[in-house]
Amino acid sequence: MRRRNIALTASAGVAAGALGLTSMTLPAGAQSPQLPQVSADELVASVMESDPPALAGRITVHNELGLPALPGAGEAGELLSGGDKSMRVWYDGQQRQRISMSNGSGETTVVDDGNTVWKWDSAERTVVKYSHGESSQGESGTKRPDAGTPAAPSEIAQPSEIAQRLVGKLRDTSTVQVDGTASVAGRDAYELVLTPKPNERTKLREVRIAVGAESRIPLRVEVNTNGSSDPALRAGFSELSTGEQDAELFQFTPPEDAKVRTPEKPEERSSAPSRQGSSDSGDDNRPRTEGTGWDTVVLSRLPENAMRSSAGDDEQSAPGAAEAGGTGVRAMAERMGSPVSGSWGHGWVINTSVGSAVLTSDGRVAAGAVPQQVLIEALRDS
Repeated sequence: MRRRNIALTASAGVAAGALGLTSMTLPAGAQSPQLPQVSADELVASVMESDPPALAGRITVHNELGLPALPGAGEAGELLSGGDKSMRVWYDGQQRQRISMSNGSGETTVVDDGNTVWKWDSAERTVVKYSHGESSQGESGTKRPDAGTPAAPSEIAQPSEIAQRLVGKLRDTSTVQVDGTASVAGRDAYELVLTPKPNERTKLREVRIAVGAESRIPLRVEVNTNGSSDPALRAGFSELSTGEQDAELFQFTPPEDAKVRTPEKPEERSSAPSRQGSSDSGDDNRPRTEGTGWDTVVLSRLPENAMRSSAGDDEQSAPGAAEAGGTGVRAMAERMGSPVSGSWGHGWVINTSVGSAVLTSDGRVAAGAVPQQVLIEALRDS
């Protein structure tokens, strides 16, 4: 049975497509390593079958996505909000893993001991305890924890996880080739490049994956956009060592003064009535996709409370909430986006170098690594 990938699964989906990490390129004047020739098909197979060994390392993230820090998005939101981030990761080569990342005033540590996922915030002195529960099967064949498992930082930044998702999603609509070699965290690697076919409508220029020459696991993932020579997102190892890890790294005992809680299960949230007496959850809220490949659009509907301010003030959800200082999703869209309307309704559009997102006044969301017009068409046809 295939071992689990080293990413605490949680949301990854995102971005069904975003990624990123700090520049881990060669020093000026350094030469690219000379490696035996390998075909693109071989590297694609290596990415899709990659199964990281026991390791310890540091993953560094740098991105220029132009996305705001979303309220309630946690560490995943912090990683995607721009700038440089880094985290320490440990993996036992089977299932257990540990991630540690600075959160400003303290440190967030996530430990998966194989049965339970513990999330410790040293600044808040809080522990959230998640049970693996029933697993579901991901697209790559990897067993995943249930939907209640936390969105872990590694889910966004772990090169193997990101690379598998991108290659699995994009290879059929891409030109795939090997474009030279690189050195990542002191290890030789091949550069696998996926370029959108001419009929794909996307803001992205290419996805570049550094695949270890010896290990054949993804070491770095880079997303490049049209009109810029700098990556919109780069994620990869800046330090990496392989070998057996201390078993104590994958054990966690809450400190005596910590507040320990168990999150509400999805089925409990869906059965709880909203303030108006209707559910905020349900099939209508579940994300769905339009299109395939590079021009895929993700469509969803926000829960009712997400369209109000963080304080729950209904007045902040009215037009002008941005000027009134509202902090809800709608207020943020008004503040950062531009008004847009059509036969599908009206709302606000936010454009970045890597994609676009539209939030409608009734809470519908359309997003993708695509020009604005593609989102409008998806909303009109939905």
